[in-house]
Amino acid sequence: MRFAHVSLPGSATMQLVTIDNDGAAVVSQLFDGAPTTLNELIEGGSELLDRVRAAASPAPRLPLEGATYGPAVPQPPVILAVGLNYAAHSSELGLKTDTAPTVFVLWPNSLAGHDGTTSWPRTLSEAVDYEAELGVIIGEPAKDVTPESALDHVWGYTVVNDITARDIQFAEAQWSRCKSFDGFTPVGPVIVTADEIPDPQNLHIWTVLDGHTLQDASTNQMVRPVATLIAHLSASVTLLPGTLISTGSPGGAGYSRDPQVFLRDRSTVTVGVEGIGELKTHCRIID
Repeated sequence: MRFAHVSLPGSATMQLVTIDNDGAAVVSQLFDGAPTTLNELIEGGSELLDRVRAAASPAPRLPLEGATYGPAVPQPPVILAVGLNYAAHSSELGLKTDTAPTVFVLWPNSLAGHDGTTSWPRTLSEAVDYEAELGVIIGEPAKDVTPESALDHVWGYTVVNDITARDIQFAEAQWSRCKSFDGFTPVGPVIVTADEIPDPQNLHIWTVLDGHTLQDASTNQMVRPVATLIAHLSASVTLLPGTLISTGSPGGAGYSRDPQVFLRDRSTVTVGVEGIGELKTHCRIID
């Protein structure tokens, strides 16, 4: 199934909906006590998801035209990001892929929705870059899991654009601030439940900036697959339900190009992952 948080035409309230080719069904209207947020749905486990799936099948659909998207994962307990997880990206940034994953935290204010506008002051950065990433949402709590069982703890997948102020990234010892400006972590447009993505290591991933394809790769190029990342992270912390893991970006970043290509005022950047969809962001630079 596909879920999103949207504000439907005529409403200013974000609602959890399930989406298919015929439109959207509001989850809270499916039955008494139905979940109103993704967190409630995830915490209800497989039984609640099965009930929502059964109730959504015959439910009337509402058109999505004119809807406003919120972050597909609006209130994760934490956003964990993995850097340097594609060899081509590590090389182009002049950085070394370490023996252990490079992990940092993104701040919740950075979350944004599909087809929204992200803005930042020119005085802070004129070297803002795009990064297409596969996002993983944890379902069952994961602690000390093995790579063989790690995917059993995945609730679903989404698309992440890990927008980055490169000048700040290379000026500071940690990466959280350069990637956590307001709106720097668009997520969506939907979450696809894990049963629809049988192999997260066999997905096309790409970025199109102002009509030009700049990233074009496959998740099979990850240095550490999703299962390995989950196992590694769960060795030191319990990955709670709803945790969002952004799994790294392939080669083709604007920073490494000659000449360099950065997000400009009024740029539109679209990142996509096969089987999930395309996530669009409009850019504004404030003088």
